[in-house]
Amino acid sequence: MKEVVNYDDKRHLLDLEEDITHPVAHRQLNELEEHVNDLHESCWETESIFEEILEDITEDKFFTDDPEACTAEEAVEYRRLLRLVGPKVFVQRTVDAGVIPIKKLLTAFGIRAPAFLEGASDDAYFSLLTLAMAREIQKRAKLMKYNTIDDAVELLKRSKNIIVLTGAGISTSLGIPDFRSKGTGLYSKLEHLGLSDPQEVFDINIFRQDPNIFYSVARDILPNTERFSPTHAFIALLQQKGKLLTNYSQNIDNLEAKAGIHPDKLVQCHGSFATATCVKCGYKVPGESIFPEIKAGRIPRCRKCAQGSRTTNNSSRKRKLARDGTEKKPRRVKPGEYDSNSDSEFDHGGGSGTNTNNHFSSSADMYSSEHGSNTMGCGVMKPDITFFGEALPDEFSTRLTEHDRDLVDLVIVIGTSLKVAPVSEVVPFLPPHIPQIYISRTPVSHVNFDIDLLGDCDVVVSELCKRAGWDLEHEMIPEGQVIRTELAEGYNSRHVFTQIEPKPKPTVVAEITQHTPKEVAKEQREANREERRRKREEREREMREQEDIKAAAERVKKLEKRAEKERKREMKEREKEEASGKEKEKEKEKGLRRRGRRTRP
Repeated sequence: MKEVVNYDDKRHLLDLEEDITHPVAHRQLNELEEHVNDLHESCWETESIFEEILEDITEDKFFTDDPEACTAEEAVEYRRLLRLVGPKVFVQRTVDAGVIPIKKLLTAFGIRAPAFLEGASDDAYFSLLTLAMAREIQKRAKLMKYNTIDDAVELLKRSKNIIVLTGAGISTSLGIPDFRSKGTGLYSKLEHLGLSDPQEVFDINIFRQDPNIFYSVARDILPNTERFSPTHAFIALLQQKGKLLTNYSQNIDNLEAKAGIHPDKLVQCHGSFATATCVKCGYKVPGESIFPEIKAGRIPRCRKCAQGSRTTNNSSRKRKLARDGTEKKPRRVKPGEYDSNSDSEFDHGGGSGTNTNNHFSSSADMYSSEHGSNTMGCGVMKPDITFFGEALPDEFSTRLTEHDRDLVDLVIVIGTSLKVAPVSEVVPFLPPHIPQIYISRTPVSHVNFDIDLLGDCDVVVSELCKRAGWDLEHEMIPEGQVIRTELAEGYNSRHVFTQIEPKPKPTVVAEITQHTPKEVAKEQREANREERRRKREEREREMREQEDIKAAAERVKKLEKRAEKERKREMKEREKEEASGKEKEKEKEKGLRRRGRRTRP
């Protein structure tokens, strides 16, 4: 064990610069890898344990209550030194030089050494320190000049090209659940489905195998409100003031559009329920047109495919009738009313369809057979939300890389944990010298934001607008609102917002309905009745169409008969006229011959 050296006596060895704005270069990462190879061989067995320790760290917090830990000031300076000189020189100038024990140095990176290392030599801590340094240098470096709420307000007022990255947290005040909150988040409420991972509900491969899994809960996550939150109104206010560059939204509720965010300012990274597309033929419809079927617990089918299927079936029946000797004219169909009847992998497990996502198993066809043959071969309508395993829209990467990156002057992240790639990579992709503000109920540890504003998103943006002198009008912002702000313990740039007047009412988050067997049976009976009614209406419509065709054919026959009679009458009249003309010619010739005989000498 190296002798403990007083930190203050060796402070000059750190030789820190005032501002470090760029992360460590790739060369320094290589140095880190080389240092890992030089570690004592006995450390490798505990590396996986150390990785788990780092993963369990949810807050990047300084240990101000521990006299044996680095102070907040020391921790900040050590982190800046690591970015300045790289991991190899950092270790040489700290641990190797005897400036600070490695166990204490770990606390500078928010890590308490595990109990099983107590009393071990410094070498035993190197694996954990290496992982801690790797995690730190991969983060964006915080801009040290931005710390206070007033700094955040000033950034809002002076910035002209703001990127706002939003998640489900901006809609929870409307009763719409977010995804990852314990107890109230959507994934917590989906555990009753028995999936190995609740995210499988939104897995495109699972959807292709069995769309029933998604549609069993889809009715519970449908956007059923026209309202939008004060946070949505805040983003619209930025747009109104000419400050919004782009709102990158991870939400699928389409409330940004309802709040008035212009389409050219909005990128819906994960799509939305605004539209739906047939996975077989690509036919697109307004999302609201399939809501009734989703709410009834049915898989929505493509009407365009269904129309084509009915036409094909009718043609087959007509051909059979023709072979039996009964002539029947084909049904007329308007151009563009349906697609071709090409097979797809959805139908038979082979062939090629219009869409590459047609790898559905027989479970979807089983649904078709249970609800009548009219739906067999019809594509499933999928809401245009981006499932796990699907690529994000091209607009996301194109706008970010070719437009926004060079223009942005402020980044505000609101209501998202930034755990889903590639949206989670937006923040580190942007220039590191651009200020970044984080607004949410809970902090994140894998990103270094310049200012953290913790609390209900609506409360935070309301206070920011109040301090900026902006009028944020919204029915959900109460009169006489009083908000308390306080600095989080151990931080100088993390602030907690709490509404104290009027006392906030608890938000009722929409529950994911867990139906009893009786309720399921009742809903199934209602769905079957609705299906029978729909089929009856389809049959009646087809009968009316056939009757209309038959009546039209009869009218055509009558017109043809009438035209034939008229043609024959005209022919007879022409024949009479021709015969009469010939008689007149003969009479004329006879008269001329008689006159000729009289004039002879």
